[in-house]
Amino acid sequence: MLIVEKYGGTSVGDVDRIKNVACRIKAGVDAGHKMVVVVSARSGVTNELIARAKAITPHPDEREMDMLMTVGEQETIALTTMALHALGVPAVSRTGPRAGFTTDANHMRARVQSITGGDIHGQLDAGKVVVVAGFQGLSPEGEVTTMGRGGSDLSAIALAQGLGADLCRINTDVDGVYTADPRIVPDARKLDEIHYEEMLELASSGSKVMQSRAVEFASKFNVPFEVRSSFNDNPGTIVKEQVASMEDILVNGVAVDKNQARIGVNNLPDRPGAAAKVFRQLSDAGVMVDMIVQNLGREGRANITFTVPKDDVFKAEKALEIALAEFEGASAHTIGDIAKVSVVGLGMRSHTGVAATLFDALAEAGVNIEMITTSEIKISIGIRPEQADDAVRTAHDAFGLGED
Repeated sequence: MLIVEKYGGTSVGDVDRIKNVACRIKAGVDAGHKMVVVVSARSGVTNELIARAKAITPHPDEREMDMLMTVGEQETIALTTMALHALGVPAVSRTGPRAGFTTDANHMRARVQSITGGDIHGQLDAGKVVVVAGFQGLSPEGEVTTMGRGGSDLSAIALAQGLGADLCRINTDVDGVYTADPRIVPDARKLDEIHYEEMLELASSGSKVMQSRAVEFASKFNVPFEVRSSFNDNPGTIVKEQVASMEDILVNGVAVDKNQARIGVNNLPDRPGAAAKVFRQLSDAGVMVDMIVQNLGREGRANITFTVPKDDVFKAEKALEIALAEFEGASAHTIGDIAKVSVVGLGMRSHTGVAATLFDALAEAGVNIEMITTSEIKISIGIRPEQADDAVRTAHDAFGLGED
């Protein structure tokens, strides 16, 4: 059996944890499996590298940031391979480019274009474990790229698909996917299985268990995977296409994203194409826009409010300067931080009353809603950051998601 496993930053946080990972890999080898292991940078390393860069300049060049941030994963693949050697397990390390990851040229947020696996199959046939640096690839121009925070998840899922793996495991510091963050909701319940769509909505709404693009890739290519702990052998959560009785459950999870900022655009001409020009410029700048609210136009002018990740605020402000230059009287300003709380469930497609239940519960808890967006299986609200945790607990209780 060919198994692709991914170990996150906490799982390889120090030498002892790297040794623990090596022992887990050895157990797979001893059971007769071929093992490909994707690793992240050690916990805190990437943040430290970013802090060093920003100590030099507040807005470092993105190409150089990619060169800098790949250092963390390359340290981990070498140390993990050494730990396997110490256990008598033949192993070899590979960077993302050496493993055959080709991406587009978008630095710090590159998208996978193809995955060949490089010489991985040959190394496996030679009896070796292959340890691959997650999060990184190579553009068609030969530039090193990275796939955004959490990109090691995407590396593992893409490798599992590209190599034709029998099993893909995402090993992390939690036992699986929960109905909410257990650090916020103590009675949150672990899910045995969850549909791709629900997992994708939770991941894009702030759940830190998986990178949303990795889930999107798994759904597109139908790559089932298991999210489980790297610190025990308990069964995790299976993420897949078919989930038993998935429409019987109204809401399956609550997620929170506290890394959002709100930006307002005022006095935009209320005519076709004006908003399109604004959001096209934001897109070209690589800004991820999330919630959008447009007020009714008055006297030929309209106001738009939207949210972006905090890290994208500077890029958004620069893009808006360009976009609004042709609209006399239009202006933009950053309003401040905002938290997004989302309830997710496939059952929303066939049940009514979800919004009423959510809004009634939040009103009773004194939580004021400032923005609302919806999809077929998700309702997201924008609220003040200091109310976020209370809102998550309130929503979790309102839909009866806790342990019995």
